[in-house]
Amino acid sequence: MYKDWNHRPFSPNQRIIADFIQKNEQRVVYMTEQEVADELHLSIASVSRFWKAAGYKHAKDFKNRLRFRFESTPSVKMRDAMERSDESSLPQLLLNNSLHHLQETHRYLNETSLQSAVNSLSAARIVYVYCPGPCGGLAELMIYRMARFGLQMKRMAPSGHELLETLMHADKQDVVLVFGFVQLLPEIEVILDHSREAAYQVILITDRLVYPRSQDADIVLYAGRGEVWEFHSMVGPIYIIENLILGVGLVGRDHNLSNLDKLQQLRAQYGGKLPRT
Repeated sequence: MYKDWNHRPFSPNQRIIADFIQKNEQRVVYMTEQEVADELHLSIASVSRFWKAAGYKHAKDFKNRLRFRFESTPSVKMRDAMERSDESSLPQLLLNNSLHHLQETHRYLNETSLQSAVNSLSAARIVYVYCPGPCGGLAELMIYRMARFGLQMKRMAPSGHELLETLMHADKQDVVLVFGFVQLLPEIEVILDHSREAAYQVILITDRLVYPRSQDADIVLYAGRGEVWEFHSMVGPIYIIENLILGVGLVGRDHNLSNLDKLQQLRAQYGGKLPRT
């Protein structure tokens, strides 16, 4: 919904409105143009002109799209995916969607930011990973692969006060890798807030081109997953993760290849005595 807002020729006032909308979606649905204008100390004409600049006919058109987002439950997303496919077209549909997500991810992939993330991960004492909900599988893949290079990675609690049990140990030698999909969670806000005091680096992987408080992260990497109301694919995020894994592997190429040789030697020596899970 906000994918192209960063690339639209917004005026300074329109940037203010765009930022306000993304941070106050639940309120904006019920606010009049006059209320938005009053809160931002702008003219109502500025607010009225904003909608066309953002790609909508008028405020009502935008609010209808926003309400549809809020109503997009998991069942709605799955039903939409099912209705757009049948037994014969499903593999092709998924392939087309996956290609679209990969192309979009690559289109917005900033290679300088990617290399900065690789360098930060490689140099970190510990990498703490915050991965709520379905992101858990992405974190497990990354931790499993990175561990072979000797990188110390710890998964953080997905919600509540338990998050603080690991966050309390993070300092300027560390990196906190955050998966921030769809919305800004309170836990992500805490991670960003505490980074100012503890001075650890924050790498944010997000599926929103305009993500609330992304300016507070040190490095932002975009991974396309589809619109909010669609069945979300993990192809884009996996593409980013595999770039990070291989990038870290290349930074310490000789050392990391030596580690993999040791693993193979251990497999040859003890593989017959241990079950392969």
